[in-house]
Amino acid sequence: MPSDTPASDTPASDSTAFVLVEKPRPGIALVTLNRPDRMNAMAFDVMVPLRETLEAVAADNEVRVVVLTGAGHGFCSGADLQHAGRVPGVEGLTRTSIARRSMDLLNNVMLTIRRMHQPVISAINGAAIGGGFCLAVGTDIRIASEDAYFRAAGINNGLTSAELGISYLLPRVIGTTRAFEIMLTGRDVDSTEAERIGLVSRVVPGDKLLETCYDTADQIIRWSRVGGELTKRMLWSGLEAGSFESHMQHEGMAQLYVRLTTENFDEAVRARKDRRPPVFED
Repeated sequence: MPSDTPASDTPASDSTAFVLVEKPRPGIALVTLNRPDRMNAMAFDVMVPLRETLEAVAADNEVRVVVLTGAGHGFCSGADLQHAGRVPGVEGLTRTSIARRSMDLLNNVMLTIRRMHQPVISAINGAAIGGGFCLAVGTDIRIASEDAYFRAAGINNGLTSAELGISYLLPRVIGTTRAFEIMLTGRDVDSTEAERIGLVSRVVPGDKLLETCYDTADQIIRWSRVGGELTKRMLWSGLEAGSFESHMQHEGMAQLYVRLTTENFDEAVRARKDRRPPVFED
């Protein structure tokens, strides 16, 4: 999280352009952290509009998949060491209460990504440091450029590396031994290692990164909306399941819901027989 004073009367600068939204292809929203001069650091003036933007995109029914990236040469460098920005709604509170509200604000960005209907692909174009590492790990699919690298930087700054859910997510992504070692040493993980240990699904040249993410999104979009949304939900639910059997029951209800309330399965059978792409109208 930002390490400067969490509240300030003066924002670092105009935040209206700190988060950009584009629609590069049908069904795809590209959300860009747009503060390249600070390596897209997590000042509150950036994180507040990011959460608001993600909520708006989640409510846009034309959007089937979201791609999240950073402008310039970095994905997100974590704490803004120059100016943390202004935390909204903290007038009259003590430093202790402001600190709690500040952490809640950042946590809510992570929770918003989790709760979005749409799958979220992170296009990691460079440094993902501290909170930026957490942000990447919190997305559903991670694709990296050859220049990307990751660092759990809290430990390097005399703090903990555990923030924004990374101590929960990272061991589930790459295993406990690797997660412990990366988070305790604060060392850099380059793109080659990230792909080898499963931190990212693939590594591509930087000039191919966004197109690769869009192609992946297109593969998701060609299937049914409800199928994709529920698959995302089931995968995240499985990470928190109390038991194998209880989660199978959860999966079964989701599968029956789609099977019995849509014509998707019948359409898939017809399309296969007719040797054409299916048209799902769920």
